[in-house]
Amino acid sequence: MKIILVSKSHGQIKQFTLGGWSRVFLSVCALVLPMAVGFYVGNEFNRQEKGSMLNVEMVKEWSKSIQQQQNAITDIRQKSEFQLTAMTLILAEQQARLLRLDAFGERLTTIAKLDKGEFDFGQVPAVGGPESDDLGDAYQAPEFMQVLEQLADQVDDRQQQFDTLKVLMAERKLQNDVFVAGSPVKRGWISSRFGNRTDPFHGKVSHHSGVDFAGKLGSDIVAVAAGVVTYASDQSGYGKIVEVTHGHKFKTRYAHNKLNLVKVGDIVKKGQVIALMGTSGRSTGPHVHFEVYKNGRVADPATYINRNKQ
Repeated sequence: MKIILVSKSHGQIKQFTLGGWSRVFLSVCALVLPMAVGFYVGNEFNRQEKGSMLNVEMVKEWSKSIQQQQNAITDIRQKSEFQLTAMTLILAEQQARLLRLDAFGERLTTIAKLDKGEFDFGQVPAVGGPESDDLGDAYQAPEFMQVLEQLADQVDDRQQQFDTLKVLMAERKLQNDVFVAGSPVKRGWISSRFGNRTDPFHGKVSHHSGVDFAGKLGSDIVAVAAGVVTYASDQSGYGKIVEVTHGHKFKTRYAHNKLNLVKVGDIVKKGQVIALMGTSGRSTGPHVHFEVYKNGRVADPATYINRNKQ
């Protein structure tokens, strides 16, 4: 096999004669080289195509993951905003409750004429104690939930003060109710005082054990203090009579009534109407005979009629 090479510049011709093995080698190269090039090109194409498919799948997964995270963040933000709104409402409600308690407490303190130093609702509750060597971290601004807890503690403290104040008010009211003081009639005048006097029936000097209040027939007779009715019936000389036993060893009587409005065992309040004025028993006209007993002994009612109320 001959191979002729022609020089382009000088027009020279060179000839090569190939032997049998050379021809075989060239034939093999002519066949194998295109196949190798085709295989390389095809493999590279397949590799790039697979890489592209892989990149597309990865992008899809990343996009899906990012979308899920965004949805989770949106959900958390909505829940947080809802919780913050709810906690803000709770905070406002607690603050309003605290203001009402403070205002009401100050009003009660003023009405009851209590020492404001003992129940000062306008000041933060006093606290204290010895300094501890076991110190914690430096102070940090309280979180929202801590503010709510502190406010709740303040409300509880105010509620305790308020409950204590109510107890004191109730005790004081009870003391005022059983405190024997005032007149047994709403309208009337004193017609006979306690002590020695001329008896209206026989004209002799006799001891009068109470104070008489004259008035209109059927007018109201009231209890001068709270207590329990221990007698409500007729009694010789007294006519229709009501007896009320109070605390602190006091007892009062209301006699010559037209009608008794209470019965034995009834609990009466201070100022409650217990009978109507009459002239029953040993009487010359409509009036109430009012007696006061202390420690089982009769006392001058004038002392208690003019007694200053607590």
